[in-house]
Amino acid sequence: MHPGGHAVTRFGATILDAEGLRLTTEEKALFRDTRPFGFILFARNIDSPDQVRALVAEMREAAGHDAMVTIDQEGGRVQRLRAPLWREWPAPLDQAEAAGSLAAEAMYLRYRLIAAELHALGIDSNCAPLVDVAGPATHPFLSNRCYGVDPDTVAHLGRAVANGLLDGGVLPVVKHIPGHGRAEADSHHDLPVVTALKSDLQDTDFAPFRALNDLPLGMTAHLVYSAIDAAPATLSASMMQVIRDEIGFDGLIMTDDISMKALRGTLPDLSRAALQAGCDVILHCNGTLAERQAVAEAAGEMTEPAQIRADRALTWRKTPQEIDISALSAQLDALTGGCAHE
Repeated sequence: MHPGGHAVTRFGATILDAEGLRLTTEEKALFRDTRPFGFILFARNIDSPDQVRALVAEMREAAGHDAMVTIDQEGGRVQRLRAPLWREWPAPLDQAEAAGSLAAEAMYLRYRLIAAELHALGIDSNCAPLVDVAGPATHPFLSNRCYGVDPDTVAHLGRAVANGLLDGGVLPVVKHIPGHGRAEADSHHDLPVVTALKSDLQDTDFAPFRALNDLPLGMTAHLVYSAIDAAPATLSASMMQVIRDEIGFDGLIMTDDISMKALRGTLPDLSRAALQAGCDVILHCNGTLAERQAVAEAAGEMTEPAQIRADRALTWRKTPQEIDISALSAQLDALTGGCAHE
């Protein structure tokens, strides 16, 4: 966790990215100076297995600790590792529906296999499970990334996803707390506003997160829930109180990408506002070196409660048992009628 096993210096309250296939001298200096809690990889950071392993090692060396390295490897449209070197996965909802009553077993196998690919590269986290509950108006950017249309099914499959990742030595990040399914706009570009009653949110949207509130890491949703606050959830102390007290989630909470267009303001101001609202870590993606520097400076070091959650989350990392990839792949094919690959 820390060099020598001692919590001498708190982590920086950031998860940052890199511009290319290896770190630049300037990036190494930034990461050395700000000690990010973690890093996130994108397609531009992926070329070959050896290259990814080298980049991940550079990130951890620069940060000065065994930093968490995460990625978006849901499958379908959202996967950074792609053919021919890695598997092409169908959308999660397509594979869950193909498996029918055996969807939980299929989703466990799917994400156990994904975890094997990630762990072999030194990547120890995945931004999944996505337990947003799909509905008739869910924006297309999200709909087939969901696992179902009722909260019990979504929670059940979300648990299978998390277990598959954990058994593979990969930390799950449950998202998007407290629920993105009612969004009719894409928060990458616009700020969705959800006008549902709080009672409806509690019964449906919040329910899968309540069922998975023991997981170590979560990611916020850039949505306004007008029944609770006029501010986006990421920036809302009222919503953070709901997440902590009513949903009962006490894991480390990272923002969704703080640079997404759903949020209005400068990156430093948004970073400070999210932390003041109660988020633990700022996730910043796809920015310039100067923007990353500004976010890291605004975020500073983790608060003591955030550091405790971060340390606790990292204790969930474990060395996975070896698996027979071919056998698990065959099992998944049998469960899904061959809907295991694109």
